[in-house]
Amino acid sequence: MTTKTKKSETAKFLEKLAGGLTLANLLLAIRQGEEMSQVEFAKLLGVSRQYLCDVERGRRSVSPKAAAGFAKKLGYSPQQFVRLCLQDLVNRDGLKLKIDVQDAA
Repeated sequence: MTTKTKKSETAKFLEKLAGGLTLANLLLAIRQGEEMSQVEFAKLLGVSRQYLCDVERGRRSVSPKAAAGFAKKLGYSPQQFVRLCLQDLVNRDGLKLKIDVQDAA
């Protein structure tokens, strides 16, 4: 099954859970749900396997621009990926803030 086909089944569920997820965990869950290796998934995202590994393990942060690009490539909500990215950055810096991105549409 392709990523776009699974989006209808899994995206809504994952996006509901996203309040407690990190972007790294979301990417890992999507990759594992698609039964893809890091090499295959990294190629799909246009990044190196090492970069993806570092992101999945929380050793590296993703920029908001990259998060939006990943979402588009995977057929998911860019707003949700960017929100998770920003929340990860806020959490990393120890700030007690919650990021809430409102969809303008």
